[in-house]
Amino acid sequence: MSAPVDALDPRGLIREAYRIDGIEIAQCRTIFLDWALSRPAGADTAQEVAGLLAAYGADAPDHPMTAVLRAGQGGAARPAGRRGGRKARRGG
Repeated sequence: MSAPVDALDPRGLIREAYRIDGIEIAQCRTIFLDWALSRPAGADTAQEVAGLLAAYGADAPDHPMTAVLRAGQGGAARPAGRRGGRKARRGG
């Protein structure tokens, strides 16, 4: 891990998610989204998620937050290309 966990999770959102008994995956997704939106512009989120997984996921492989972090390793989903428009409506 290249950065200390405190630098990756300065507000402690991910850390606290691991401490909540009975937390569900939907709640973990919300916490992850909050964490992701608070990252500075230009941050390498995929690398940061890998660091969080290394710090927390190894000790709790079956935790819902671990599953969310694994899903988040791919980075932000981006559309493949332009959708819609005249050409798409006309089938050509």
